[in-house]
Amino acid sequence: MGVEVEYAFQASDNLPDGIKVPEGRKKPWGTGQAVLSCKGIVKEPFAVINADDYYGKEVFRKVYDFLQNYSPERPDEFCMGGFILKNTLSDNGGVTRGVCEVDGEGYLTNVVETSDIVKTADGAEANGVKINPDSYVSMNLWGFMPDIFSYIEKGFKEFLDARINEAKSEYYLPSVVSGLIETGEKSVKVLVAEDKW
Repeated sequence: MGVEVEYAFQASDNLPDGIKVPEGRKKPWGTGQAVLSCKGIVKEPFAVINADDYYGKEVFRKVYDFLQNYSPERPDEFCMGGFILKNTLSDNGGVTRGVCEVDGEGYLTNVVETSDIVKTADGAEANGVKINPDSYVSMNLWGFMPDIFSYIEKGFKEFLDARINEAKSEYYLPSVVSGLIETGEKSVKVLVAEDKW
């Protein structure tokens, strides 16, 4: 059985019609734009990962099983590979994680992209604020259905309208997901793994 491979490239000038890259912009627009670069190529349930993180086998299996068992009866459900914060901290400085709130049924209710999370003697903190080391966190391992592209595209236009002239602004994938949860358009099952980063 052969595997067909296609490539998509994220470029800072890959913007909606009529929008130009502002002078001084050096880098692409973040993880939301990176996934949007695959629109037109990906047409089935799919997973998204960051290329610079190690996730572990357990969480990949859980996301794979979720996507394999996708049912048209639950078209409004995505999934997220969840991790325990203390298992994802570095001994070499701060990390960025999506700190999550999860309800009693295992669904994501909120995710806040938090930078410079560091280990402390009694757990973790970011910018002087303590964070429970047993918190669930996202490291951008998501399981999506192809309809995510329409939501990302709509949100990207709104993001550019509001923040195009901020030289370092980024359109984060967790922000897209949080917005869909807030409006009730999507639910996200958190598939927690004990894997270490």
